[in-house]
Amino acid sequence: MATRANPFEVTVAPAGGDTVAPDDSAFAPPPAGPWRRAWGRFERHRLGYVSLWVLAAMLLLSTFAEGLSNERPLVACVDGRWYVPVLSNPSEKALGGDFGTPADWKDPLVRSLLARPGNWAIFAPNEHGANSRDDFNGGLPPAPPDAVNWLGTAPKGRDMIARLLYGFRVSIWFALALTLVGTALGVAAGALQGYFGGRTDLFLQRATEIWGALPELLLLILFASIFEPSLLLLLVLLSLFGWMGLSDYVRAEFLRNRSLEFVKAARALGLSNGQIIWRHVLPNSMTPVITFLPFRMSAGILGLTALDFLGLGVPGSVASLGELLKLGKENLYAWWVVVPTFLLLVVTMLLLTFVGDALRDAFDTRKS
Repeated sequence: MATRANPFEVTVAPAGGDTVAPDDSAFAPPPAGPWRRAWGRFERHRLGYVSLWVLAAMLLLSTFAEGLSNERPLVACVDGRWYVPVLSNPSEKALGGDFGTPADWKDPLVRSLLARPGNWAIFAPNEHGANSRDDFNGGLPPAPPDAVNWLGTAPKGRDMIARLLYGFRVSIWFALALTLVGTALGVAAGALQGYFGGRTDLFLQRATEIWGALPELLLLILFASIFEPSLLLLLVLLSLFGWMGLSDYVRAEFLRNRSLEFVKAARALGLSNGQIIWRHVLPNSMTPVITFLPFRMSAGILGLTALDFLGLGVPGSVASLGELLKLGKENLYAWWVVVPTFLLLVVTMLLLTFVGDALRDAFDTRKS
């Protein structure tokens, strides 16, 4: 049976008259770029890859902590009227009570209103907020775990699960912001020193050494005694000192890359210094920056925890892992305060370390 020739097949007859098979390499996919190859190596590092997804899940759950742990309902319907108390808490009088103050959804009176036919409410899995106290539960704080507070309560009667969840959110987002700001400052300082060199490098090096000699803890104590403690103040103060270590690595990379052929070619084409730095030198100097990100986040979390433990961090109304460790030290018998907080910190540090190790291996060009 005759077969029909493929109309798209092209053959070339050389001088000898023999036909040559079509070259399939022309249709082969282009080779993967350096970023795709690095991501492939990162995926093969199973421990780091899984740790990244676990951290992402923890970050996502803590970001929307109000939907997981809240003393107010997510949605409620009372006497035909709909409310979203998690966003805007109605008054007790609006629900049919006696007072115009915001409704306490643990109050037996409010519970009795919800028990009426046609009334209902959907609560979070853990019916406790970060600063809420269950005054209608007979246990004296700090109370051990029970059916109401699954991990017990802190010395001020606050639920431990809620304090851990909200405290982790503060820690992880503070560390992320501190990492981004400190990295931006470190990259900018290291790029200026490494690219321009000479007097610019000498001046910035001496300025960095003088700035690094300032007593950071003493300045934190001084500012904490003058200004009201806040996350923004801590972010500014720690960012001013957290960039110096990274700038040295970026400076070394720029010193190495500024003399390469593609940088000389860019100068010959008339590109400005800003364009050369942004388009050519910086992308080839990002390896130490990226591999250091998880470890910088670990330092940010531990730094905030240490400051809160010493009483130099955020106010007591803000959930904090360091505050829980401090309360656990003051109440040594309350193991349910110290042990979960310590375990959460250990797990977070291990996950960040695994991610950092995987990033280091992914950007190691000696690995295939």
